[in-house]
Amino acid sequence: MRVEMDKLIAGAARMGIELTAEQVSSFEVYYGELEEWNRRVNLTAIVDREGVQVKHFLDSLTVAPLIGDHVLHLIDIGSGAGFPGVPLKIACPGIDLMLVESVNKKAAFLRHLVARLNLEGVEVAAGRAETLAHDERCRERFDIAVCRAVAGLATLAELSLPFCCVGGRFIAMKKGDIDNEVASSERAVELLGRKLVEVKPVELDEFEGERRSLVLVDKLEPTPDKYPRRPGVPRKRPL
Repeated sequence: MRVEMDKLIAGAARMGIELTAEQVSSFEVYYGELEEWNRRVNLTAIVDREGVQVKHFLDSLTVAPLIGDHVLHLIDIGSGAGFPGVPLKIACPGIDLMLVESVNKKAAFLRHLVARLNLEGVEVAAGRAETLAHDERCRERFDIAVCRAVAGLATLAELSLPFCCVGGRFIAMKKGDIDNEVASSERAVELLGRKLVEVKPVELDEFEGERRSLVLVDKLEPTPDKYPRRPGVPRKRPL
């Protein structure tokens, strides 16, 4: 294993994820591509090696224990530079993955990255979640929808739950104190066909006391056809 990814290796091990030498090598390549592309495309403000390992790679892998070795259809909404979807694919290669990104330059990076890492079973969809969720290829197709984007939980639920099949799960990755946010999202979660199951704290030494949580919402019923609303509305007028 390479010492250059020591923070990632150690943190993943504490989560019960033993990365192989090949997986560590994939993360090394990922970091190199991210660093190179970030010089001309604004992918992330975090570019130092330790910061990427902890705040991007390890943060993404906090979802992995909820996936395990199952073959699942997973969608990453607002993937940006590939977080959390690509690290999850590296750690859990059996998943079938769709990366949704509305910014064309970022989508181009994702396509390049998928090819560079030789990842199979990955599709990059360039478009808005509000539009793609009404496409029959995507609607209620996925076992897990995960979102790391910065938005309120009610907004994220409207953008994500329409992609989940009945019996599937939406996972929102959140930071800070989210008690009020969770409470204010109850109406949206109810409307969209689901049940808030758990707010799962994420505790890892590498996060240095910064509060992180995974909000788990199970999809119990089909989402009404009118959701999500047209592009921009879920963020401007949360349910």
